[in-house]
Order: sequence, then structure tokens, then C-alpha cells
Amino acid sequence: MLPSPSKISTFYLIALSSLVPPATSTNTTSAPISTPTSTNTTTPCFCTTYPQIAPAISACPSLTLHNIHAPAHSAIALTSLVPGTTITFSGTTTFAYTPDSQFRPIQISGSGVSILGAPGSVIDGGGEMYWDGLGSNGGLAKPGQFMKVQITNHSTMSDLYIRNYPSHGINLAGVKDSIIENIILNNSLGDAPNNRSNGLSAAHNSDGFNIGNSANLVLRDSNVWNQDDCVVVSDSTNVSVSGMFCSGSHGLSIAGGGSGTGHDISNILFKDSVVTNSTNGLRIKTDFNATGSVTNVTFDNIRLEDIKTYGIDIQQDYLNGGPTGTASNGVLLGGITFRDVAGWVVEGAMDYYVLCGNGSCSDFEFEGVSVKGGNRSSCNYPETGCPGV
Repeated sequence: MLPSPSKISTFYLIALSSLVPPATSTNTTSAPISTPTSTNTTTPCFCTTYPQIAPAISACPSLTLHNIHAPAHSAIALTSLVPGTTITFSGTTTFAYTPDSQFRPIQISGSGVSILGAPGSVIDGGGEMYWDGLGSNGGLAKPGQFMKVQITNHSTMSDLYIRNYPSHGINLAGVKDSIIENIILNNSLGDAPNNRSNGLSAAHNSDGFNIGNSANLVLRDSNVWNQDDCVVVSDSTNVSVSGMFCSGSHGLSIAGGGSGTGHDISNILFKDSVVTNSTNGLRIKTDFNATGSVTNVTFDNIRLEDIKTYGIDIQQDYLNGGPTGTASNGVLLGGITFRDVAGWVVEGAMDYYVLCGNGSCSDFEFEGVSVKGGNRSSCNYPETGCPGV
């Protein structure tokens, strides 16, 4: 059976109390700033101004970005890094207002590289300049993805503290054979309405980690406070997600399907994680009238707390504007396992919701599943049974 909530949540409670500045603070200089190893700021490998970055990338096997402020429409472009390069973010990184949905403030690509955050460092996306309750669905133009990452060949990215990103957080696109760990994404300041959001949470579409077209990826020991999917996986294989703490999110998700070929997801593991104060707990959503497959997906040892809509959600009627209510069967689901999933949803929510297309679901397994509180559930998949309540 699943360990008690106190045991599984210990790491995340420590992280919340000791690593995260108060969500109500907007002072981007309040975090402690790491001390440079050298006071010679003219050294090309220790960058303190934006123009120093481009020449340092080609000249330095290891470089530090300290208190960088990126001008408007100017990305921190760490692309085509020399294999083996180490990049360290130090101090507070900030960005000038850039109302452009095609703009990606941080871009990283390379083979065998290491991306690090120095102790006390902060990357601040300036989300307050953009948030209007609509995210990427309208309103003010916002950077579409705050950080786009394409690292391969035993690369690592770790120890980054990112807050107040405008819309989507970290896009892991085409990541191969790499490890992402100890990342904090804190968009909790966007939970409250502002003078542009008409009573809605100011931040929206603020996915934590979008994983797509990736293989042999490990994402672990990270914390996300946001207003959309905590982690969502699409078109990827051999992905392990563990040790996550997710709050305010839409849960741990699979997003399957698309038009044409190549929309297949396989061998995905979510384990040893907590999802709290969130719209959904665990979700597999496939696009309406799409094609593709989702196979061999396991959710193992997950704690759900204070879930608002669905504890476990599997639906094959998804559209960005809202579900259709009628499932399609072009995306095949098979080998789906929920093991040792426990917790509670709020009154009026559904413990579980399963809506499969005609003949498109097979080989579901629910073992040690106990999600309670909503006293409502719905399942149209009787072949091998639905989760117990």
C-alpha cells in the first residue's frame, strides 16, 4: 500500500519551507546572490552583461551568467553549445517586456552539456507584465515558451529556480538520453486575479514541463506551483518522471494524438510523487478525431490531495476549447496501469472519470487505487474493470 501522506511528502514540505521565497514578493533582488569566483568581470567566461554572452559561448568550456538582464526581443540563446560545455546561472536573471508569442526568452541546445543554477540564483520571467487570465489563448501577446531545451547525449540540467514565467514554462523538445533534476518552477504569484484577469487567476496556460519528441529522459525531484499541467508528455518514449511535487496544476498528464503519423507515446512512468490543490490528479487525454497511440504507461505510488475536478481522468474527447463529451477512437490506449494511487478529491468532484472511444482502450489495470471524497465517478470502459471507489 501507499505510504502515509506525511512520509511521501517530507521532501516537498522541506522544499516549500526552505527553498521558495514568499509567493507574494515581487522584489526580484530579494534572493541571495552567489559570490563570483573571480572579480574580473572582463573575463569572457564570466558574463555580467547581455552582449558578453554570444562570444563567451564559443570561447568558454565553462561560463557563468551573472545578474543578466536581457533587453527586449533578446533571448538568452545558448544554442549549438560546444559538447561538454557547462553553463551556470548566477544571481538574478531578468528580461525586458517582449509582447511576442513567438519569442522564447531562454533557448538551450547541445550535446553532453550541463546547465546549472548557482546557490541562491533566480530566473525571473516577469510574468506580472503579461498575465491577464487568458494565457496563450488570447489577450496580451506573451512569450509562448519561457525556456526551450533540446539537450542530448548524457546532458544534465539541474538546480534552477524559475519564477513568474509568462505562459508555458519549460519545453523539453527533442531531449535524448539526458537528466533534468532539482528544478523549481514557482508561478504561485499568478494564482491571484489581477486588474486584467476579470476575477480569474492572473496566470494561465502555465504548464510546468512540456515533454515532446523526447526519448530516454529522466525528470526527477522537482517542484511546480502553476495553473496548468504540472508535467505533460506527448510523442515520446522511455520517459521517467519521479519525485515531483505539483500544486495548483492540472496534474501529471499524457497528451496523445494528432493529425497524420508519428503521434505515439510509449513506456512512460510517473512515480513517487504528490499532486495537491489541483484541478486534476492523473490524466490521459487524447485529441478528438486524432490518430496515434498511448501504450505502456504507469502511474505508481502517487498521492492525490485536494483535487477539484477529477482524481483519475482518462478521456478521448479532448479539444483545447473544451471536451466534446463524445469520445473518438483514433488514438489507441493499451497497457495502462495505476498502482498504489491514493488520496482525496473535494466534495462534488469525481473520484475518477473514464471515457474511451469504441474499441480503442485495452489492458487497463487498477491495483491499490483508493481515491475518495467526491462520491461520484463515471466509467464507460467495462472490459477489465474501472478503479474501485
